[in-house]
Amino acid sequence: MTYQPFFTYGSERQARWVVTSDHASNTVPDFVNGGDLGLPPSDMQRHIAYDIGADGVAQALGEMLAAPVICSNFSRLVIDPNRGIDDPTLLMKLYDGTIIPANRNAGAEELKQRLEACYLPYHTALDALMQRVEKPVLLSIHSFTPQLKGRPKRPWEIGILYAHDDRLARPLMNLLQDEPDLTIGDNEPYLGHLPGDAVDKHALQHGHLNVLIELRNDLIETKPQQRAWAERLAPLLETALARTEL
Repeated sequence: MTYQPFFTYGSERQARWVVTSDHASNTVPDFVNGGDLGLPPSDMQRHIAYDIGADGVAQALGEMLAAPVICSNFSRLVIDPNRGIDDPTLLMKLYDGTIIPANRNAGAEELKQRLEACYLPYHTALDALMQRVEKPVLLSIHSFTPQLKGRPKRPWEIGILYAHDDRLARPLMNLLQDEPDLTIGDNEPYLGHLPGDAVDKHALQHGHLNVLIELRNDLIETKPQQRAWAERLAPLLETALARTEL
């Protein structure tokens, strides 16, 4: 079977939303060191390899928002689709204290192969989804670990990330602040902009509305949890979009 670097769901759906899960999978294609990055299975099940639960939330949101969904089918440790091509962390050699053996000596040819087989096809497909309607809205779904090694526990259940364009993020955060059980990260646990990242490439550079949602991964480990979060977020996203009047 030919390797497929991404999966799309509901590509015929006509909503303005385009839902992405850049770090949906911990797959290592066979052409990358025989399908093995040199890490034990326990590490490949950790957040360093993919965004736990994000694909399920993204797919459920796509159904509820009548929106197409695209999910990567390669580990962020193979190559990170949420980085610019010139970003030094595009091919990670060390992540959260763990050395990635198959990346340690990876050079320009190895990077070129992974770009052509994984990164570029994913972004080409995402670009096509963004171009299918006149005013697309990019919704990027990610998850974060409750605690990095040697760091304090993270207090947030959800983070809303954005760059200079907060036209959608701000009304969404305002709505979430009415939810009494949530601690909301405003550009936490990460800053919402890396030059050349997926949101920059497909939304910011074109003036499209966008928001990136980070969910704490222990809250979306199971399908019922993933669906429950999608059910909670979908109406808030629709209301936030309406409030932009754009």
